[in-house]
Amino acid sequence: MVERRMNSLVKWALILFVLVSVILNIILIGIHSSRAPKCTTQRVHPLRGKHDERSLVFADLAREEYLQVQQYMLKQKGLDISTNQITKPSENFLFLIDLSLPKKADVLAYLDGKGAKPAREATVVVFYGAQGYIKEYTVGPLPNPTHHKDVTKERYNMDLPINARTVTIGEYTLLFKFFEVAVFSKLKKLMKESFDVGEDKNLDAFEQMPRGVRSGDRKTWVSFLRNMDGMYIHPVGFEVLVNHESVNASDWRVERLLYNGQYFDTVEELRQKYDAGSVKKIVYKESPDYGSLKPRKKPLQIGPQLSYAEGKRFGVSNNHVLYLDWSFAFGLSSLTGMRVFDVRFKGERIIYELSVQEAMSVYGSVTPGMMLTKFLDSSIGVGRFAHELARGVDCPYEATYVDTYRYIDAPAPIRFRNSICLFEHNMGQPLRRHFSDFFHNSYGGMVNSALVLRTITAIGNYDYMWDFIFYQSGSVEAKVHATGYITSSYLMDGSLKYGHQVADKVLGNIHTHFINFKVDLDVLGVKNVFQTKDMEFVNVSLPWMPDHYAMVPQLVEKQLKTEQEAALRYDTSSPRYLHIASQKTNRWGHQRSYRLQVFTFAGDHLPESQAEERAMSWARYKVAITKQKDLEQTSSSLYSQNNIWTPAVDFSKYIEDNESIEDEDLVAWVTTGFLHIPHAEDIPNTVTVGNGGGVLLRPHNYFDEDPSIHSADGVYIKVGNEHSCDNNRMACLAQETCSPVLEPFTFQGFDGVMKFEDWTD
Repeated sequence: MVERRMNSLVKWALILFVLVSVILNIILIGIHSSRAPKCTTQRVHPLRGKHDERSLVFADLAREEYLQVQQYMLKQKGLDISTNQITKPSENFLFLIDLSLPKKADVLAYLDGKGAKPAREATVVVFYGAQGYIKEYTVGPLPNPTHHKDVTKERYNMDLPINARTVTIGEYTLLFKFFEVAVFSKLKKLMKESFDVGEDKNLDAFEQMPRGVRSGDRKTWVSFLRNMDGMYIHPVGFEVLVNHESVNASDWRVERLLYNGQYFDTVEELRQKYDAGSVKKIVYKESPDYGSLKPRKKPLQIGPQLSYAEGKRFGVSNNHVLYLDWSFAFGLSSLTGMRVFDVRFKGERIIYELSVQEAMSVYGSVTPGMMLTKFLDSSIGVGRFAHELARGVDCPYEATYVDTYRYIDAPAPIRFRNSICLFEHNMGQPLRRHFSDFFHNSYGGMVNSALVLRTITAIGNYDYMWDFIFYQSGSVEAKVHATGYITSSYLMDGSLKYGHQVADKVLGNIHTHFINFKVDLDVLGVKNVFQTKDMEFVNVSLPWMPDHYAMVPQLVEKQLKTEQEAALRYDTSSPRYLHIASQKTNRWGHQRSYRLQVFTFAGDHLPESQAEERAMSWARYKVAITKQKDLEQTSSSLYSQNNIWTPAVDFSKYIEDNESIEDEDLVAWVTTGFLHIPHAEDIPNTVTVGNGGGVLLRPHNYFDEDPSIHSADGVYIKVGNEHSCDNNRMACLAQETCSPVLEPFTFQGFDGVMKFEDWTD
């Protein structure tokens, strides 16, 4: 009986213990949760301004607008246009619809409350294969367009021949069929023995540009590659020159072939000599999968991640961005890529337009597929290939992602999800700091936290990462990094003059990257001048020792007066400080200006004696300053690649008239880039580190002091207040309501400093 009672007491004691444990755990969890709740996604501090719907004047076309323009054009019976994606080159094809930017003066009047909203219009490009020319139209007003206008002559001062067109999906489809019928089917034995091509296995193709050697040509060398990951670094040693000048595919023909370093005039000649054993044969062997980007080891770790303890300090509404003291509108052109407009700092417009213009590469090779290659990417479409950004890799996981729509070589507008991202992040170094060791012991600093607007465009083998960065010091940076696959060629005698071997029978071809940016700065208005500053050593008599001289650096300032004077060639020495300046002065009497600081490692520009050079004449200049004109909207064009010998836009003509640039609305055209000599570490992919360039726009006497001194991100520490949060949020970060598990803030920086009073004893 006693034992049964004891068991009952033990049982109830255990039950009570369990209940108490559960209650205590619930209490502890509640306490812990109250101490460290999940970070809020809501913004703790309000934005410093209000979103402005007037930014929509720069907005990319919406899906509904694309469709309205398309339907309007299709209803114009006299135009006889097709939107079928495999429209033949001999037919009329609606290739492109994009925003037509309004005139700058009209936009400024509207933005500044002095004029009406400009009419919204679209640019439409039609390839008239049946008639043998290309036309550009403006269509408007949007929404619900009612009229169109042929603006081809107005924009280019010339007719656009049909052979200036971009190769469309419809033309590629016919080219692939042509190769199958005219080449592969006639070389079955060679294709099988050399490349293992059969019913279930084929080769990939990569084309050389420009297509020929003179105006009117449309003759393309096509290199063939293994059909595997990273095809660009798997050349097989077989290239074919196809003449597709005619808009009728039945007239196309093979003009030359290259097989294992030997040239042949016809497919039949190659077949006969191969069968006769009179050519050095390529014997197929399996290739290792060195082009794959699949990790060689299983990923086991997650690197540092970006988080926002108090919510995001920037906001996006339509195409308008607010970030601390910054505001701007953004967009993505199918042809030229990313761009921003109406960039303001503390409400004051600094930049009217900052945009990508062109990405150009010139290659060297002993093989024809690469020997003449000069890629002009806006002719294919820089922004066209801005695809979805991989969250956590291409941009921080917690970035803000924006969808875009584009209509280019397609039957309808296409949505590209998450193709632009915005994020604020720590740039990895202080924006400014100073540790005072002598006399006054203190520490002052500020984290370099900036807003990044990014897109990445995968144009064939290369991926270009475009960043526009907005700093709290009032600076804006436009920069590009290149990654992706190098272009390669089959290793032959003489190949090593043009690069390095990077795999078995594979040469990484030497090439240049030139990038052109348009920088339309409006410094306190549209009446600006262009100034340069530099230094020189001057032999100066010392005032206290008149008979003794010293070489002392001295400021050299100059104001350039004309466009030709301000066209700074890449192969000449230029002043190191370049400024767009206002005649207005700051508190200290200096002209308020913004400096253009160019970062470039570009190789040599193509000699001007070459016929193709005119289409890329913008690359002659590190920086060129021109008077703003609405008809000088871009430095290149959609037609530069395929009519490179008679370009629709020859940038050098912008400078030829040598207009005055004093007290005018000025545009800076900035060229940056790098020389790329491929090496083993470019396999499988080129890394972004060291492969890029850009331009930094920095305030220079624009303010009376560094504007970042007013930032809430500043930190200040004095002896005795090392742990105070008054001027140092970092000191209390571990106690914040939304904070990761952090070590307590400590600072022993004043230990061991020089103390002059210790020396006086």
